[in-house]
Amino acid sequence: MSKEVNEETLQARAEMAAHYKSIIGLLGEDTGREGLLKTPERVAKAMQFLTKGYGEDPEKVLTSAMFQENYKQMVIVKDIDFFSLCEHHMLPFFGKAHVAYIPNKYITGLSKIPRVVDIFARRLQIQERLTTQIKECIQNTLNPLGVMVVIEAQHMCMQMRGVEKQNSVTTTSDFTGVFQQAKTREEFTKLIKNR
Repeated sequence: MSKEVNEETLQARAEMAAHYKSIIGLLGEDTGREGLLKTPERVAKAMQFLTKGYGEDPEKVLTSAMFQENYKQMVIVKDIDFFSLCEHHMLPFFGKAHVAYIPNKYITGLSKIPRVVDIFARRLQIQERLTTQIKECIQNTLNPLGVMVVIEAQHMCMQMRGVEKQNSVTTTSDFTGVFQQAKTREEFTKLIKNR
């Protein structure tokens, strides 16, 4: 979603706000109370921002700064902060993504890797799919010798409700190509642990 808000976005926001007003009423609140008058629109606007990844193309982000380079060592962007919404309860999960690839003729601008993470995170997600989508996007677009993605996250659906385990962290990983070799994965793991 660009800074310019188009008619379609405004129409969707108005429809969402009407639904949120109904939900607030069904929860037992007074939707006419001063503090809640603008809440439905604020929530609708927030949801559009939190799910703006649906309107963005991660492959275009990578190719917008794709350069030929004869570098065949590991490129790592670690500690990428991200925020997402779980598709099961629409509650936040958040943490850090660590992404590595070994170029095969092409590299991309370093800022493009965090942007790819953000695009996929700004959709209704599960951590496992998020991990795989980032990996597949980089593999399919840059065609490197290998890609590895590790995500460490805390899930509010586990902390605020359900089992209510406040300090649990979920780790997922996925990899392709040369990262299938244990030695290469170990090098990546060692490098992301050095903080």
